[in-house]
Amino acid sequence: MHKGISVWLDVPLEALAERIAAVGTHSRPLLHHESDDAYLKTLKRLSSLWEERVEAYANANARVSLEKIANKLGLRDVSSLSPTAIAIEALEQIQGYLKEEW
Repeated sequence: MHKGISVWLDVPLEALAERIAAVGTHSRPLLHHESDDAYLKTLKRLSSLWEERVEAYANANARVSLEKIANKLGLRDVSSLSPTAIAIEALEQIQGYLKEEW
């Protein structure tokens, strides 16, 4: 029995690494041992995790690609996206999934 909807929030790894390196890796259990060049080490670890998990991510019912949203809005960087723009896309993707399923 299906009890929920899974959503893959597809964020470019470079953008994630920049964000994590900017705030520090201490609050990220899988990354908190990283030091030296935090961005490069974080990007390397995120890439490794992504490789391990990509098949599971691909099983999500809906995929929200921040790059697609940014392109659609004419933005060059996903970090410029508002939470509202991301939420609207998520709702549209979920609605599309529900239409296919029902």
